[in-house]
This record gives sequence, structure tokens and C-alpha cells, in this order.
Amino acid sequence: MEITTTTENIKFPITIIHVNGDIDSTTSQAFMSKIEELISDGARHILVNISNVPFISSAGLRAIHIIFNQLRALHKDADDDVLRKNMSAGLYKSPYLKVTNLSPKLKEVFELGGFDTYIEIHNDINNAINSF
Repeated sequence: MEITTTTENIKFPITIIHVNGDIDSTTSQAFMSKIEELISDGARHILVNISNVPFISSAGLRAIHIIFNQLRALHKDADDDVLRKNMSAGLYKSPYLKVTNLSPKLKEVFELGGFDTYIEIHNDINNAINSF
């Protein structure tokens, strides 16, 4: 797995993480470590471009969920009870973490795992950037 990053400045800096390769039990820690490093360096709005990710395992999904929680803790936008209620009602999508360019197979994995209830999924990187 290879990870590269770029930054787009719209209203604020958006860190775009381009992943090339599987995000699974052997690579999820490196994936998470890279994003944690970016957060530590000040990234507060993250877009994960997974157009070149053929496979994501439960370990990769867990890493995305952990990153979601880290960004939410930094922004303090809702307490846990309010967040769960809003997610259940379909009223919450993370304004800080989004993904783009999922293959149909990966989109199905995200939906089956319930990630689409709180993370926006975009088909186009420009639309994803403009959604922040």
C-alpha cells in the first residue's frame, strides 16, 4: 500500500489522502498511523480517495472509524448520545471526514458496515472537496 497526500484550500485546508493498494490487516496500521500523523500536524478536514483500493477489510474499516472518532473529538461537534440519535435518524454526516471514488464493491462494503450513515461517500473528488 502506498499513501500520498495533497492539500486543497477551499474555505479551509482539506487534506486529501490518496491510497494505492489494499487496506487490510497488514496495512491498516500504516494507514492509520499516516492519518494520525497528519492530524497531529494540524489536518482537521480529511478526504480519503480510495480509487486505487481494490480491497478493504474489517481492519481497514476499523481504522477509518477510529479516525472519524479522533476528528470528532477535536471538533467536539456533538456528544455521543446526540450523535447516535442523529445518525439513527439519518441527520448526521461527518463534516470532517469523507471518502471518494469507491468501487461498487467497496461502496457495498461501506453500506453493509453502516459507514454511509455517518461518512459521506462521493463519486468524484471535486464534488467531495466542494462538499466540505
